[in-house]
Amino acid sequence: MERVPQEAGTAEAQGAQAAQGAVAGRTRRFAVGGVALVLVAVLAYRLGGGGGGEVAGSAPSATPTPGATLTVADVYERVGPSVVVVRAGRSLGTGVIAAEDGTVLTAHHVVKGAEEVTLTFADGTKSKAVVASSNPGRDVATLKPAQLPEIVVPATLGGAVAVGAPVVAIGNPLGLTYSVSTGVVSGLDRTAGRTAEDGDLSGLIQFDASVNPGSSGGPLLDARGLVVGIVVSIADPGGDEAFAGIAFAVPIGAALGGGEGDGPPGDGPLI
Repeated sequence: MERVPQEAGTAEAQGAQAAQGAVAGRTRRFAVGGVALVLVAVLAYRLGGGGGGEVAGSAPSATPTPGATLTVADVYERVGPSVVVVRAGRSLGTGVIAAEDGTVLTAHHVVKGAEEVTLTFADGTKSKAVVASSNPGRDVATLKPAQLPEIVVPATLGGAVAVGAPVVAIGNPLGLTYSVSTGVVSGLDRTAGRTAEDGDLSGLIQFDASVNPGSSGGPLLDARGLVVGIVVSIADPGGDEAFAGIAFAVPIGAALGGGEGDGPPGDGPLI
């Protein structure tokens, strides 16, 4: 019998089976590879924040939350429009708009005994003002302007402070209007005073942001731009009214106590 054709046919059949096996193997590899690619894609999608899986990290918020820490420039941009230049006779100080009706909060000693008080708002609007209330014992006063700027921008009052926390002071030291300085809270519940006649001012925030004469009545701000105190005085060991790295502010809660006080303002020199 002639077996060559049969052997050829057998070879052809074996070749076909081998080819089919190879194709099947490739198909299985492609299938496995495809599943792996799908798994990698799903994992990458989830890690990138898509879908409902856990994300690798929180994306930054488009707008700062009320509790967000601001840069000093951001604090100034936010609160600067609320700061006011206060002139009372020969006295120069600072104030901050504390309410929608334009009421200005400042230091009592800035306007004490003045026959005329003039305010200059951030947009350049000038207005006469009267002392609406004062508390010499806390060295704070509120002023009622006769004329308001076109847009009234009250500051946000409140917030707690802690030793070591950053603070920003905005004011008019030595007539340099809208000056900004930064520092930290150096101490809490401080008491300052020169003589028994002058009396003491207690419960003060001590801070080291630079302030000088003309800064009194200005806002002390936390890192969120909240008014946490009203600047009232500096320590002056040299007696030359120069900043020695120690300044004081009345906490905003005490400043908002209102009412007439009996005692004189505290620390000296008053700025």
